[in-house]
Order: sequence, then C-alpha cells, then structure tokens
Amino acid sequence: MTDQLGALTTIFTEFYYWVTVVLMFLIHVGFCMYEVGASRYKHHQHTLMKNTMLIPLVTVTWFLFGWWIYWAFPTGPGLAPSIMNESTALITDESAFSATWYTATSDLMAVNLGDHISGVFWAAFLLFSWTAASIVSGAIIERITTFAFGILAIAIGSVFWTIDAAWGWHFDGWMLKLLGYHDAYASGVIHAIAGGFALGVLMVLGPRIGKFSSSGEPRNIGPRNPWLVTIGLFLIYTGFWGFYAACNIPIFDLGPEYGMEGISYWTATNIYVTPTTLSGITFNFLMSLSGGLLAGYWIAKGDPFWTYSSGLAGIICASAGNDLYHPIQAMIIGMIGVVISYKLHYWVERKFKIDDAVGAVAVHGYAGFIGLVICGFVLNGYPSSGYSVGAMWDGTTYATINPLGQFLGALIMFVVLGLIPGYVIAKVLHGMGKLRIPRDVEIAGLDYEIMETAKKDERAVSSATR
Repeated sequence: MTDQLGALTTIFTEFYYWVTVVLMFLIHVGFCMYEVGASRYKHHQHTLMKNTMLIPLVTVTWFLFGWWIYWAFPTGPGLAPSIMNESTALITDESAFSATWYTATSDLMAVNLGDHISGVFWAAFLLFSWTAASIVSGAIIERITTFAFGILAIAIGSVFWTIDAAWGWHFDGWMLKLLGYHDAYASGVIHAIAGGFALGVLMVLGPRIGKFSSSGEPRNIGPRNPWLVTIGLFLIYTGFWGFYAACNIPIFDLGPEYGMEGISYWTATNIYVTPTTLSGITFNFLMSLSGGLLAGYWIAKGDPFWTYSSGLAGIICASAGNDLYHPIQAMIIGMIGVVISYKLHYWVERKFKIDDAVGAVAVHGYAGFIGLVICGFVLNGYPSSGYSVGAMWDGTTYATINPLGQFLGALIMFVVLGLIPGYVIAKVLHGMGKLRIPRDVEIAGLDYEIMETAKKDERAVSSATR
C-alpha cells in the first residue's frame, strides 16, 4: 500500500470480507438450532456435537487442500483454455485472489503485513464449506454415526463443492466458458450439490425407525421444538446477508475489463466480475424471501415448519440470477421454486421411501436445481461473466447464459458432483459397517450412547485411581 487511497481501498475490502465471515457464522448457529429443534430429545447432544465437530474437520482440511483445489482445477480436465497468465494481468505477485500462498518477510513472523486479503477471502469460502456440510447434516439426523458424518463432511465441504466452485464460480471456470453457466449466489454451487449429496447418502442410509408404516405409508415425525426451528431459520436468513455479500467483489475497476482502455469505472461486481450493486441484491433477497414465505404458507396450508423452510428455499431458488433479476422476477421465481420443491419432496418420500428429516434435499437441492434452470430462461443471452464483455483474453470467449447450459450445469451440480459421490461414499461406509448406528442405539437415542460412554470412562478412571 503505497498511498492513502490504495490503503483505504485495501483495508475496506479486507474489512468487507471479514464482516461477511462474521455474518455467515450465524448460518452455522442457525443450522445447529434448527436441527436440534427438528430432532427428538434423545438425539440432541449428538446432533449438536456433529455440527460442532464439522468446524475443525472442514477447516483443517480446507486449509490443507480444499483451497488449493479451487485454484488448481477451474478448467477441469483440460476442457477450456485458461485465461490466467501474465499477458492477461490475472497472475501477479500482488494479486489478491491468486493461488499464491504469501510468505512472511521473516521466518519469525507469523503474519504477513503485506497481505490484507488472502485470509479473509479464504475464510469466506471456508464458511461456504461449513454450509455445504451442514445442509447434509440436517437430512441425516438421528441415525448416522459420528465417524461417517465426519468423512461425509470433509468430502462435501473440502472436496466436491470445491470442485464445483472451481468449475462454475471461478472466473476461469470451464462451465462459464463452454456452458454459459451463471450462478451468482450459489443456487447450484453450494445448495444443489449439497442437496444432491444428501440424497445420495439417504439412498444408502435408509429411513429412521418408525418413519414408514408396515404398509409403506410415511409417518410425520415433526419438529420437537418449533421455537428453536423458528429462531434457527431466522438466524440462517440473517447469515444469508453475509453469504450474498461474500459472493460479491466490493470495489472493482470495470474499465479495462469492458474494453475501455484508459478509463476507470469503479463499482461492485458479483463473483464473475459482472456489475451489480448491494442495493440491487437487497431488493431481490427480500423479495425472493417473501415469495418463498408466501408460497410456503399457501402450499403447506400454514404449517410453520414448511413456511419457515420455504423462505429459505425461495432465496435459494432465485440466488442463481439475483444479481440481475428484477425484484418482481425474484419474488415469482422464489414462489415457483417452493411449490415444485414441496411437491417433489413428498413424491420422492412416498415413491422411494427417502427419509429426509428436515427437508434439506428439497429446500437446498431441488430449489437450487430449479433456480439454475429458470435462470437460463430469464437471463438468456446475458453475459455469463464480466470477462466475456469487451476485449477477449487471448481469444478465449465465454458462452452467454442460456437454458441448455444452465440445465447441464444443474445436472453437473446435483447429480455428477452431488448425488453420485454421496451415494458411493455412503455405500463404502455401509460396506465397512461404519455408516449407521445400531438399531438398539437408535431406539434408545444417540445421547444415551454418549452418556454410557462417559460413564464407562468415569468408571475406568475411578478404578485406575484406587
């Protein structure tokens, strides 16, 4: 930072992403409360513990290799040429978003005072990883082993969502270039993939004891604490403000990117460097939330659990294009996504005997998939990325947003990187006998097992000290 204006811009960007991390932490608090409210009392401690332990598991693995995956594989298996080279000025020693791990100026320094961006931007992406793992967590409550959930959390949080982010979120991503994929606020990149992954796990894991009658009819195992469910979902709504803001670049010079050499035009952009504003996404966030709540209240006949969840589904469905939608479009898209997701949830439950304990596959997976498809029609012909406007880098062109590209992108997110890996990993864990808790433990409650283990440890310590 060589001048005051540059210093202010840098520190503002650093603080901007730091605040998004703080807000997104509330999403995780909300998921904990939401899942505990939805689970039965005998499973509460286990539900909280697995949500707590995903924090260190995903954080450490994200630090060790998840962040590297994001920067290493945007072009997939050589599907599209990279625009990241020195001639494009996208790789420099000072690049805030490069893959370079900055080193301290002294071996004794733990903090590099010249780097104000890497840590907070890394943390913003890390909180996305936590969210992906938490989505899976809710669907599989009351029957998963702690060990199996830890493996699944690492897989979705530090590997598979990271791959899809590299392909469909990174400015160099092959899906942007070849498919015209656009997913500004992660309808697919986080939500569809996590919902698909959860569905794959549920296909192997099986339903909770007592969920289906002897004739195959599903029984309603409703939330045990609707107050916690309400507070949890409102915290998730609150944290989503940080989620949306973290998907933006707060201040960016669009002049050169849009072919206006020698001219600077500073504004906020989405993650694809396409112009948007916090004002615009505020309109669309609240309108899609409202559309989801209204549709959920209507389709679920006033059921509180589905009404609150539908507010979240409305946001997720509209998120793919909420950087560019008109507020009325955002509201209508949120409503459409909720109605289809709700119907799909109960159809899949009856047809395939899938027990999604909190409706996570519907709220995140189905709504995210539908949102991507709708985005392809509503924004057909719009640029998929700011890098596709004006002068092209080294002749590399980007496809525009289109219905087919968005549909293929939705399949890649939900099925290829979500459902299939979730199913395969769960199948392996099941074959090892590590996936599901024993029947007697499930009936007694996972918290009973925790208490019994604690008692055994206490007795062992007591006998050893005699």
